[in-house]
Amino acid sequence: MTVTRHGPLPDGAEPYDVTVVGAGVVGCAIARELARLPLRTALIDACDDVGNGTSKANTAILHSGFDAVPGSLESRLVRDGQRLLASYAADSGIPVEPVGALLVAWNEEQLAALPGLADKAVRNGYHAARILPAGEVRAREPELGPGVLGALHVPDESLVCPWTTTLAYATQAVRAGVHLHLNCPVRSVTPGEPHTLTTGRGTLRTRHLVNAAGLYADEIDRFLGHADFTVTPRRGQLIVFDELARGLVRHILLPVPDARGKGVLVTPTVYGNVMLGPTAEDLDDKTDTGSTAEGLALLREKGRRILPALLDEEVTAVYAGLRAATGQEDYVIRARPGQRYVTVGGIRSTGLSASMAIAAHVVELLAEGGLPVTGAREPDPVRMPNLGEAFPRPYRDAAMVAADPEYGRIVCHCERVTRGEIRDALAATVPPGSPDGLRRRTRARGGRCQGFHCGAAVRALFEEARR
Repeated sequence: MTVTRHGPLPDGAEPYDVTVVGAGVVGCAIARELARLPLRTALIDACDDVGNGTSKANTAILHSGFDAVPGSLESRLVRDGQRLLASYAADSGIPVEPVGALLVAWNEEQLAALPGLADKAVRNGYHAARILPAGEVRAREPELGPGVLGALHVPDESLVCPWTTTLAYATQAVRAGVHLHLNCPVRSVTPGEPHTLTTGRGTLRTRHLVNAAGLYADEIDRFLGHADFTVTPRRGQLIVFDELARGLVRHILLPVPDARGKGVLVTPTVYGNVMLGPTAEDLDDKTDTGSTAEGLALLREKGRRILPALLDEEVTAVYAGLRAATGQEDYVIRARPGQRYVTVGGIRSTGLSASMAIAAHVVELLAEGGLPVTGAREPDPVRMPNLGEAFPRPYRDAAMVAADPEYGRIVCHCERVTRGEIRDALAATVPPGSPDGLRRRTRARGGRCQGFHCGAAVRALFEEARR
């Protein structure tokens, strides 16, 4: 198994058959799909960990695809991907909670839009959505603010853990022979037979190239001579409320969407928190993940309308993620068979849900460029540590603690994370590259105190493992 983070890239006499640029949830899903084939495959990323960009900072919803553009590639891939990921999550231990969603109408214009949204769902192949009158909406969500006129109920919208999903894909890929090279930014690409990638850690040669670079997909595209789209980073700020707020909300509460997206929502998380957000701010800086007073004030204003009691709860954290907006209504997935190159760009908030279907589609496109796709085999199954509150956690599992007392020794008391979980994460196939990566694998330092009490102990365990 090969995971590298430092030093020159390994010198291979033969070029890779395929290289995937970008180890977010989509890139990792593609690498996992390629790992089914008897190929020499690399997955590279500029960051020190998988899922360190858009994939780590989103609303963590497994979408049904009910509101995609009918007939679009996104519509098909989200619909297929939701089914694939739900099954994969059940087999792999990824927490998923099918709580359903309510698109709440607060005025007559929004109420009048609900039948059109229900019809759109049907045109997307989703037939379970139905319009609820105000009384039933209020019965389902008694803490909603005043003025509710009705809602569209979408029962198959679910909560999911995006961190574990990305890591599961990467783990299976690496165990099946994919080389994962991190801290490996692409500086330039010289197209040819093979392509030559100049990276921050040396050169890499590859016969086929997949560009799943997220916010930087347009820049990789230009290295190959294409300028079909431009990525505009769209910042989404979010507020995370303490788990004591979880009892206030039973569904994912969505606004009636507009042209800029789904707007500000209130959603539970699989970790037991409640999230409010995101904003939608188009920026010039692809690294600007800072929160702003104006953005947080906007969220609080919206949240007060949706769920007034939420604003009385303690805030655990605020954060912001950047989505890859392209100004186009569909994914930008394009094959250049003559160049043995596939672009996977403009994968917005539905990318997590569609990831497995995107991966299968990309391999089909690579085959059009001459990639041999015979001899496929299923990768060995993987079972991921559970991070969800609706499923057994180690500290509550008497059998686990009896077999290994380290699962009963809590290090992070806010999130109830044990030494055993931290030890396992640090020794995993794809170990964390930083304490933040460790948090995404265990929830350590992610609770009420944000590491104030456990930070030193967690850091010490991380540094000891690195030595």
